[in-house]
Amino acid sequence: MRAVWMREFGGPEVLVPGEAPDPVAGPGQVLVEVAFANITFVETQFRAGRPGPFRAEPPLIPGNGVGGVIGAVGEGVDPALVGQRVVTSTGGSGGYAERVAVDAASVFAVSSGLELDAAVAVLADGRTAVGLTTATGVRSGDRVLVEAAAGGVGSLLVQLAKAAGATVIGAAGGKLDQVRALGADLAVDYRAAGWTDGVGEVDVVFDGVGGEIGTAAFGLLRPGGRMAVYGLAGGAWTEVSEEDAAARGVTLVRSIGGPAEMRAFTETALASAAAGELVPVIGQRFPLEKAADAHAAIESRATVGKTLLVV
Repeated sequence: MRAVWMREFGGPEVLVPGEAPDPVAGPGQVLVEVAFANITFVETQFRAGRPGPFRAEPPLIPGNGVGGVIGAVGEGVDPALVGQRVVTSTGGSGGYAERVAVDAASVFAVSSGLELDAAVAVLADGRTAVGLTTATGVRSGDRVLVEAAAGGVGSLLVQLAKAAGATVIGAAGGKLDQVRALGADLAVDYRAAGWTDGVGEVDVVFDGVGGEIGTAAFGLLRPGGRMAVYGLAGGAWTEVSEEDAAARGVTLVRSIGGPAEMRAFTETALASAAAGELVPVIGQRFPLEKAADAHAAIESRATVGKTLLVV
């Protein structure tokens, strides 16, 4: 089968298309014929050799989220699943390929009312966004600051916060028209000096950028505010300690739940997308063989919303 190999850590150029043995569905597994593979910022960090949630050594086929059709099932799995459209996580590797074998319990059926590419786009980002809004308790009347508001997770956070009745400030590195189109009440460019001046106090911060941007956003929180620290698109985590937060009466959220909660968040995101209540922004698509170009685009901040590989 066609696949993309990563034989060493490094820049996007280490992602090289090639051939790989066809996987086989083992006991309790299904074989997914992949149509779309999801790319996340975390995967670009893993490829570069930076610390993160994935622990694996090259050579390997990267990719943690895919969508496609079940082509075969292993022992102990209902054969009626063959032909079903599904999305699934792979456990951290194997997704940049034509086929992948995964545990049958890890797949999510995609309803007829949801396009497969949209389902892949909300698989990781949707469950993260739902989990973050749940953990911070976003409610009507809140003023919510969403960093990286033009990105995959950020664009969904804007929508979810608006649906909860919050006033939303979307902060992004440019792309302000896209942020406004998502429904943000105010869009600001965090690359500009003094970008926080016109924002005012906020009740919730979704910190997907980190570094100085996250620290500046922390300074906007009212006593009793909540800050979810979940990303480091700027290259470093926000340096806010529990002591700093407690001194200002701010609650820090650094985790949104275990496997059971994450599955529930995924189901909620997929159902909301199928109902048209949550619309993923698929800003760019790359052929499977161009995975290196996709990673380079994400790292150069040239992307909007979700980036998918078309298999």
